[in-house]
Amino acid sequence: MEQLSCANRPMFNNLKVHFAGCEQMEHICMARDAGVQYFLFSCFPFIARQFGINGFPIVVRDSFPPKEVQAAGKHVIMDSGLFTLMFGAHAAPRDAKFVYAWQQALVEFVKSNNIAATCVEVDCQKILGVREAWALRETLRRDLPNRQINVFHAEDGKAGLDSLIDFSDYIAISVPELRLRHGKNYAQHVHRLANYIKDRKPGIDIHLLGCTEANLLRKCSFCSTSDSTSWLSCVRWGRILGKHVSQLDPALLQRAKSPVEMMIEKYSIPSSPARVRANILNYASAYIHKQHYAQHAGNQE
Repeated sequence: MEQLSCANRPMFNNLKVHFAGCEQMEHICMARDAGVQYFLFSCFPFIARQFGINGFPIVVRDSFPPKEVQAAGKHVIMDSGLFTLMFGAHAAPRDAKFVYAWQQALVEFVKSNNIAATCVEVDCQKILGVREAWALRETLRRDLPNRQINVFHAEDGKAGLDSLIDFSDYIAISVPELRLRHGKNYAQHVHRLANYIKDRKPGIDIHLLGCTEANLLRKCSFCSTSDSTSWLSCVRWGRILGKHVSQLDPALLQRAKSPVEMMIEKYSIPSSPARVRANILNYASAYIHKQHYAQHAGNQE
């Protein structure tokens, strides 16, 4: 894509980091009880069964995670799940018929369950092309009353970006995509792109997909939202923001035990020492990450 010019923009205090991975009740509860106010979940596990994709022990007893997360904080974003279908654990060739059916299932899921979340569009540029992406985008705008986030990808080009800015009031930049395309210089490309969007339409909201890097949060604090699952990596890698979990404040771990026990009892979640420890670490990680984001992106209340 050709170079974009942009002006230097003053810092603002409004970027809210959304804690992703909240399809699971345990993740919702730990983030909420740690004080998190902003969440992102995917509709993927809730509509995948219609397409023969199974294996999601998500819904516990009578609880329903989308409604739980909706009540937990101040703003919730629902992802379309398309990335998982294209490149994730359930990647497979997807034709236009499948993608159109997926979007229709998404619309029906939102309407039938009274989901009030802001919805990320089915951004299919990489598999179906820009023209089909626009057709789906316009159909979603017509069929779904929820506020929507439209996603820019490199395939759109500059002319497509301009059209998307004109069309949308909430636009997403895929930070992982720019990281792959531009390597160590990706941050300056993200910053330039975000500035260009704001210069063209000052009132537009910008979401940074998959972004919680401190330097980008500081540089792009004029954006509205971002998201990441990095807060959940502590169980897998044993580290929180570069520190080993063995260095965690014992008082914070002790404080986590009560909400973990209450959650297990309320939702009849099967418990084991390993599972209890995982939830304690996720609570601690959510608490620490929220403070970290407040330091670099501004108030997260």
